[in-house]
Amino acid sequence: MNNLFEIDPNKCKQDGICAAECPLKLITLNEKDKLPTPVDRAEKQCINCGHCVTVCPHGAFTLKTMTPEECAPVNKELLPSADQAKHFLTARRSIRTFKKQPVDRATLSDIIDTARYAPTGMNMQPVKWLVIEDANEVNRLAGLVIDWMRHIIKEKPEMAKSMNMNRFVAAWDNGEDRICRGAPHVIVAHAPEVIANAQSSCTIALTYLELAAFSKGLGACWAGFFNRAANLYPPMTEALQLPEGHQCFGAMMVGYPQYQYHRIPLRKKAAIIWR
Repeated sequence: MNNLFEIDPNKCKQDGICAAECPLKLITLNEKDKLPTPVDRAEKQCINCGHCVTVCPHGAFTLKTMTPEECAPVNKELLPSADQAKHFLTARRSIRTFKKQPVDRATLSDIIDTARYAPTGMNMQPVKWLVIEDANEVNRLAGLVIDWMRHIIKEKPEMAKSMNMNRFVAAWDNGEDRICRGAPHVIVAHAPEVIANAQSSCTIALTYLELAAFSKGLGACWAGFFNRAANLYPPMTEALQLPEGHQCFGAMMVGYPQYQYHRIPLRKKAAIIWR
């Protein structure tokens, strides 16, 4: 027994798998009984990724933050084949036309629950979520993005021209929302801006979210202008009311798609350099 983990000697087979798989190499095998033991100051360096607990085929390893019983077993029958995984990933489309029907909170919570398993550097898990659940609030925020665009058109016309902002504003004035596309919900990923890997962590988590949404029959699309305005336009920043020191690192429109896709479109061939 130590301050980091506990080994059940009746279950441990002294195979060293946990030591081999520890990302930071904080586990070694005791010379006397060959049982796993932490290296010096391991408890100060452990990132609680749980690899040691979940890689042990015998359920012998208990980390101070998690037990084998708390970790769901991998159901191999539910894992997709390579062909199924490729078809799923290539069949996903960005959805920009949504039904007015709202998505129930339980479903939105479930796709976020999946997205929280996205990898993060050093298992920091910095990603936090803001769900704009009210469609009227989504529309109000889209209006603030348009206000930001009007400001950019006036103050930085060349920048506005490069982003075709006039078209977005004109569409809005004609009653068409090209900012949030009439989506009933927007999900924002935010994190403390001082964390070095916050941007990549939020990006990967939102990618997981988009794929989880697709698996539920939902449509999703990255809200790029929404994200830009969130970080550059004070009224938008104030409206989101993120925690002090947090930054919006991405936003995703979510809802039920108005139309279904029946084919997979062509894409550029992968540009690969082999060495």
